[in-house]
Amino acid sequence: MTLESLNIAAAAPEIFLLCMACLVLVVDVFLPPEKRNLTYVLAQLSLLVTLVLILNNPVEGRVLAFNDLFVQDAMGNALKLFILVISFGVFVYSRLYLQVRSIFKGEFYVLGMFSIVGMMLMVSANNLLMLYLGLELLSLCLYALVAFNVKNGNASEAAMKYFVLGALASGMLLYGMSILYGLSGSLQLSDIAQAIAGMSGDDNAQKLGMTFALVFIVVALAFKLGAVPFHMWMPDVYHGSPTAVTAFIATAPKLAGFAMIMRLMVEALGGLQTDWQQMLIVLAVLSMAVGNIIAIAQSNIKRMLAYSTISHVGFILLGILAGTADGYSSAMFYTISYALMSLGGFGIIMLLSRQGFEADKISDLAGLNQRSPWFAFIMMVLMLSMAGVPPTVGFWAKLAVLTAVVEVNMIWLAVLAVIFSIVGIFYY
Repeated sequence: MTLESLNIAAAAPEIFLLCMACLVLVVDVFLPPEKRNLTYVLAQLSLLVTLVLILNNPVEGRVLAFNDLFVQDAMGNALKLFILVISFGVFVYSRLYLQVRSIFKGEFYVLGMFSIVGMMLMVSANNLLMLYLGLELLSLCLYALVAFNVKNGNASEAAMKYFVLGALASGMLLYGMSILYGLSGSLQLSDIAQAIAGMSGDDNAQKLGMTFALVFIVVALAFKLGAVPFHMWMPDVYHGSPTAVTAFIATAPKLAGFAMIMRLMVEALGGLQTDWQQMLIVLAVLSMAVGNIIAIAQSNIKRMLAYSTISHVGFILLGILAGTADGYSSAMFYTISYALMSLGGFGIIMLLSRQGFEADKISDLAGLNQRSPWFAFIMMVLMLSMAGVPPTVGFWAKLAVLTAVVEVNMIWLAVLAVIFSIVGIFYY
């Protein structure tokens, strides 16, 4: 094995960001509190250089690296770019918010950088082991970020709930992956797809085993995305976390979650599409219904946006379950649009918050048009976009998903989605 055979250049952005995260961690240890801005600057420069590395290394088709553990393709590059851009935006918004609360610490940016590495590994995983390692790197960093403000009892409680339920979901995912490995004899996604394609119609035992593994994997993925009925953690985590952390959890990880579904469900388990399609239909309908209806009763903005996120996850699943190229692309467009809208929404909440005051109640926005007309206008546009009102980007994202669903003759699903979207307009 040589360096050339590993094709390290394909993973240069991930390697660079990982090294910089370690460097920032070491530098931050020796910095006095009054010079903490250097940690912030180094973190932001690292994200920008990583962005440039991806842009300077365009790819046609698929490029494999590290003995086929890692894949570089157009979808992966696009998702990584948006993960970096959104994370950069979260870091910008979070700076003043953390400073006025005396929690402007290097740990926030170091954990953020490590979690971004985990997301990028998930996006480019071509192997079950790589996928799981990326997911756990992301998850462990998010658990720590939720409990970042140690003086806040709500944050500690939310982190504990998140950790326990997250560990359960990770265990289920690992169990499902172990069954896949036992039945296919490989951890490579392409080999698993070939094993499923090679199953004979009479081999009921192997088909049952694959379906059993699929159930565990779908449940675990539903938890990570926050789909109903595995959404219990999301409102508490959004509410209990510092708003800067909530903004991070609500945005970039959703792109990594979409990539994980594409790698696992579409690339590896595409031969079981008829099975996972039925599961995703149930998850999508429940998510749209529960998310939009319960959001109406919320008085806390962050809890309302948590249930809003659950309903948006239902729309993302609609695009994926369509099972067509148009469906997958519409789901990806929807995920990116949602992440950008959430970044803007939580960014406004952070800008309105000040020392000793959290702008996290809907009543706190009363009179915003008189105090800060520009903030009020931007917030209005973002909420209209989340509701899917034309001509905002949210409308075009929902239209793309609905079109993909109608094209595969699931008109009843599209009708339900429209009804729940109308319900959602009320609380926005």
